[in-house]
Amino acid sequence: MTGIRFSEPKIDYWFDQIYTLDDFLARQRITGLLLIKNGEILVERYQYDRNPTNHFVSNSMAKSIVSLAVGMALAEGKIGSLDDAASKYEPKLAGSLYGETSIRNLLRMASGVRFNETYDQNDDLQRFSIARFSHQSNIEALRSFKVRDAPQGTRFHYASSETVVLAVLVRAITGSTLSEYLTKRLWQPIGAESDATWARTLDGLESSAGGFSANLRDYGRLGILLANDGAVGDKQLVPKQYLLDATDPHRQPDAFAPGRAPSTAWGYGYQFWIFSGEKRRFAVLGAYGQSIFVDPELKLVMVITAAGKYADSGKETLGQERDALWRGVIRKYGSW
Repeated sequence: MTGIRFSEPKIDYWFDQIYTLDDFLARQRITGLLLIKNGEILVERYQYDRNPTNHFVSNSMAKSIVSLAVGMALAEGKIGSLDDAASKYEPKLAGSLYGETSIRNLLRMASGVRFNETYDQNDDLQRFSIARFSHQSNIEALRSFKVRDAPQGTRFHYASSETVVLAVLVRAITGSTLSEYLTKRLWQPIGAESDATWARTLDGLESSAGGFSANLRDYGRLGILLANDGAVGDKQLVPKQYLLDATDPHRQPDAFAPGRAPSTAWGYGYQFWIFSGEKRRFAVLGAYGQSIFVDPELKLVMVITAAGKYADSGKETLGQERDALWRGVIRKYGSW
């Protein structure tokens, strides 16, 4: 990734009227914004006393990083098939609902297991998190969910617990932590300029569904990797076909295609959010506005870190205005 241009490009977007990039930063609680094209930084902005050395928490952007680990393990032959049940690789999950779920359906948040994630401090996510960080192992906490509301693979239902199963799986098949596994396979090869950090649970597993922090430019480097279909130069870090399966709207079953998944206009594939439209555009998203938007055709990456008012940015104008800005960026360099 090369340094920032001397002068920024003019970016504007439509959101009830025409706004500029400066307007977006003034209107929303954005802590960092990075716009990259062809590996070159076009825009780099910080607010609220943040700077390039600061780490920014990813929240659920971490889920996509876990997915990359699964793709790498698949390419290395550590996973035989994504249609294998999780318990094949972690026998301690045998007999549990999550253990009986295929890796592919876990990647799609499609286990069908009942898990309530509303961010109201009184949901399954809160109880699950308290258990993992205070008195239970991840496997014990996962085994406590005993109701399946729908057959696996038939519906999208967002549940952070499913990413945790994937992290447990990666630890079992690699014999190392996510941090150890990804440092030499992902973080160092993309040229990250600083160490990233994970929060860890009681049994030493990375929190995996969140808790990952890095600086803004290193999130940008991750976005560049995704824009280049998993390659850095002539080295393929993540299998291209895996990323296409994860992010191409045309490769998703109807239940996970854009506009078809319940309660969202997005599509969902292998822990990535997918835009509607003929062209392949996708996002890595986290609560309170954290995001990496990627257009592989235009080699465009937009990274935003934020301090939104709500975990779900759709409950405030941040989500819609961020989408409008991204569309403005696309129109600057191509067409939607």
